[in-house]
Amino acid sequence: MPRVKPVLSAVAMSLGIALPLPPARSAELDLDGVNRYASQEQVTSISQFSDVQPTDWAYQALSNLIERYGCVAGYPDGTYRGQKAMIRFEAAALLNACLDRVTEVTDELKRLMAEFEKELAVLKGRVDGLEAKVGELEASQFSTTTKLSGQATMVLGGAGNTGFGDNVTANYDVQLALDTSFTGKDLLRTTLRAGNFANSVFGNGNTALGISYGEEGSADSVTIDRLFYQFPLGDAFTATVGAVVAQDDIVLWPTAYPVDMGLDLFNYVGAQATFNKNQGAGAGLQWQKDGWAFTVAYVSDLAAASNSTVGSGRDFIVTAQGGYIAETWGGAITYTYSDWDPFEVFPTSSSNNVALSGYWQPMEAGWVPSISAGFGWSDLDRRSNDEAWSWMVGLTWADMFIQGSTLGMALGSVGQLDPGKCAGNPITATCSGSLWVDGAAGDDNLAYELWYNWQVTDNIAVTPAFFYIANTGADDSFGGMLKTTFTF
Repeated sequence: MPRVKPVLSAVAMSLGIALPLPPARSAELDLDGVNRYASQEQVTSISQFSDVQPTDWAYQALSNLIERYGCVAGYPDGTYRGQKAMIRFEAAALLNACLDRVTEVTDELKRLMAEFEKELAVLKGRVDGLEAKVGELEASQFSTTTKLSGQATMVLGGAGNTGFGDNVTANYDVQLALDTSFTGKDLLRTTLRAGNFANSVFGNGNTALGISYGEEGSADSVTIDRLFYQFPLGDAFTATVGAVVAQDDIVLWPTAYPVDMGLDLFNYVGAQATFNKNQGAGAGLQWQKDGWAFTVAYVSDLAAASNSTVGSGRDFIVTAQGGYIAETWGGAITYTYSDWDPFEVFPTSSSNNVALSGYWQPMEAGWVPSISAGFGWSDLDRRSNDEAWSWMVGLTWADMFIQGSTLGMALGSVGQLDPGKCAGNPITATCSGSLWVDGAAGDDNLAYELWYNWQVTDNIAVTPAFFYIANTGADDSFGGMLKTTFTF
């Protein structure tokens, strides 16, 4: 009969593995030996075996079986006899000892369950109650994936032609955005916004800021600034529809220059007629794959929704764009047909506008800045074949001086002012210096700005900014501000 080490049998049985042992021949059967083996009390320490030494190859395995499971038995004389062959009767006795231990554990658990029966019943009732409440909330809540984000900005500063004087002002802008997803791939955006920039020096004309908000007559009123829904169509298409949507919610804005740091006139990628902030009912479709993106968008004037004499067929823009966005650079060519003139400076209400724009940014922050540039063309008056050109270059240095803080500057053409509208004061509400009128060579205004965004904490930033605008036909404009932004 083959010889099998008892410790291997014990390990196999403790793991529920049956070892194939041949039946014992009657000549080898020693019932007295089996009885003596089976009657041996369970040992609690391997040191109780006189014939097991630490140098034995199975010493550690046997020790673990004794200490963890307590189902290893020996002979009455205190020996384990690890080199002796094990017959099936001895294996049955060892298995019975292990089963006794399992029974003891099971009985102990039953006694514990009976002793704490009341407490367990109370806990079960509480868990059932919580599950019912969670189910009720999930059934009645608006969405499980709505996120609220906010930004509050306060500005203290002024602007003027010969000095700040009475043009020093304090203003604010508050935005609350609710982003909801129903499938994990779609987006419903609702933005509430309030501000009081409308009648301030920073609310119109060349000196309007990128964060200027608050329509004339509705300062301090909370309004719906965005309400649109985006959802995928297949693997590459994304559709956008909304009652209050803007062009920049649909098309690429191919720039690395921040849109909310300084003057608003630098927020249009050098093409203030092609890119604009018209808001209203709109829809768009974008195809995007492997960095390439092609987009068509339609946005009507917000007033069209409240004036039945206008309707969505008038006062609108249509934009077509093709672009490429990589990890550190991107660019786009954009065409916009505009059926309206939000600045009321063109001889006709419609125009064709084209922009070529792009940006590059280094892989790591350092002394090499991110570069954003754009070039624009417009046929502002098709009856007289007038043309207008524009351009802009913006530089930003990330982590400049302080980790997380940014230094930025921009230079660009802001167009020829209409002396009749500006009346010698390019910062009044009647002067729309953000676009061009005649586009005469050499007559375009130039604007400069310099700012530093100091990131005090993850949620608080302080930004001092200075700007200068060389006006044609009027005194130059200059100003500065101190802006504090809270994000949450």
